[in-house]
Amino acid sequence: MLNRLKMLLLGLVLVFNVVPEAYSQVETLRTDFIKKYSQWAVNEMHYSGIPASITMAQALLESQYGTSELAVNANNHFGIKCQSPWSGKTYQYQDDDDNTCFRHYDSVWESWRDHSHFLMYRPRYAFLFDLDSHDYEGWAHGLKKAGYATNPQYAHLLIKLIRDYNLQQLDSMLPDLPSLAIGTYTAIPNEIPERGSPVQRILLRNRVEFVVAGEGDNIRKLTKELKLMRWEIRRYNEIPRGQDIKPGDVIYIQPKRRQAEHGYVSHRIEAGETMYSISQDYGIKLKALYRMNRMDYGMEPAVGEMIWLRGRKPANQR
Repeated sequence: MLNRLKMLLLGLVLVFNVVPEAYSQVETLRTDFIKKYSQWAVNEMHYSGIPASITMAQALLESQYGTSELAVNANNHFGIKCQSPWSGKTYQYQDDDDNTCFRHYDSVWESWRDHSHFLMYRPRYAFLFDLDSHDYEGWAHGLKKAGYATNPQYAHLLIKLIRDYNLQQLDSMLPDLPSLAIGTYTAIPNEIPERGSPVQRILLRNRVEFVVAGEGDNIRKLTKELKLMRWEIRRYNEIPRGQDIKPGDVIYIQPKRRQAEHGYVSHRIEAGETMYSISQDYGIKLKALYRMNRMDYGMEPAVGEMIWLRGRKPANQR
């Protein structure tokens, strides 16, 4: 009996010595992973609109801080399965008792960019982009609701990682401009449409429906033909009372968004352009455009000035 007790005590001593060491190793791996990929998470946030804290937490969880089989052998940091329309390399991996097809990337960076696209271009995740950019809890619960993972604790695991490692601080960081490759983009011009029902002329920009006003169109006429509430066109397009529309105007029939769609990162002002015209060209709420560019509402940019369309303009950039 005494020998058994000694053996038990010896076993407990060994366990308590090993566990802290193993925990320390995990902590080192996690913190090293965060240091290595933090700027990527921030860059992807400014590229896609996905909070950097969420991207980092998902990468930590899905890749086991870069040590999982998928991460090591397939450069897959987010556990993204093949699914349509994937036509790249694949990697077979045992997942939930099934031999599942996962995406295989040539580089880790491709995995991070594909994660952004995976969320940006799938309708089931669209509602997430209406959340505040600092609402990591909403994003975590939204990802679970949209079916990103089957684990019922998925949202709570992401939130815990964010809080344990203060990842929410990443959501306020500026991008690395050379890596983000900010350029000047030109919005696609609109032409006055031919005659026809406005319903037949509904277009899409920045995931927002709009029409282009034709000859003879006015707010009252479009409101009736599109079966809208009488206040919608004015509110969605920030049109003051006493002002009407003219042929060629872009008229949104849904609320505009807080930033431009993927691919439109910045715009260099040309003669005749205003903050309002830019907001209409890219489907961005006017107040959001002012906030992104650290400008007082009502101010106008100078010709040649760079206007940010996604993320927040650095305070020292002109």
